[in-house]
Amino acid sequence: MTLSLNNLTFIIVTFKSEHIIHECIESLPKNSEIILIDNSNNNDMKNDLEKKYNKIRVIVQKNEGMGSANNKGIKLCKTDYAFVINPDVKFYKDTIQALIDFSSKNLDYAVLAPISDNLRYPNYKITSKNVSEDADDHLSVDSVDGFAMLINKNKFKDNKYFDENFFLYLENDDLCLRKKKENNNIYIVKKAKINHLGGKSHSNTYETEIEFSRNWHWMWSKFYFNKKHFGYLKALIISFPTMLKSILKYFYYLIRFNRYKKKIYKMRFSGLLNSILGRKSWYRPKV
Repeated sequence: MTLSLNNLTFIIVTFKSEHIIHECIESLPKNSEIILIDNSNNNDMKNDLEKKYNKIRVIVQKNEGMGSANNKGIKLCKTDYAFVINPDVKFYKDTIQALIDFSSKNLDYAVLAPISDNLRYPNYKITSKNVSEDADDHLSVDSVDGFAMLINKNKFKDNKYFDENFFLYLENDDLCLRKKKENNNIYIVKKAKINHLGGKSHSNTYETEIEFSRNWHWMWSKFYFNKKHFGYLKALIISFPTMLKSILKYFYYLIRFNRYKKKIYKMRFSGLLNSILGRKSWYRPKV
């Protein structure tokens, strides 16, 4: 089956995203199939969205993280293609059609993504020698950012999408690396553009606590990712400078009486230490 609007479901994971979710949904083609997983257990938002939009299913739950929530949406959708997007993205009018046009000529891919309209912050990585930027209409890449990933479910016969051990961060890199190891293609489509506001998927009311959570989970996920793919010892070597810096910065801001910065580096150290010790990614933002 080829990619089309009738064979595509948008998967959106939200957390305190009431302020921005409508802009995202309204940028999608009309009558798009949408499965929205709300990790903040907001029944009011569920009722509002299901009343306003025709083809949307909203599931509210406690915060299970990005990977787990995305997996739930992907497995619930009945189409061959699942477009995982963040609530702080907006599509251009021709974004989806450009992806469909490319897909009709290049069916052999596991992941497809539009290109960020902000050239300073590319939404892809090219690290190996077996990928190229030479093509006029696309880039063959090693990974794409998780805010916009179109997943070809036919390439996931084992139903292993995101590793649910990742609560936040690097679950997309892990998925892409696994598919590249299986010799699957990952493409960025140059004519399909997307706008990503970045860090705006939650209300500013919770910014401080969310920032603490980000720092904890970034460090946990980074060590776990490196351990999973390159071994425990290499992960430990890679993380040692960051651990040392976190300790030094903590004491620096302690004597400077900067509580916010002190807490940031405490969270970084804690996330990294918990990952090194093999503990689950347990921290949850206190909102």
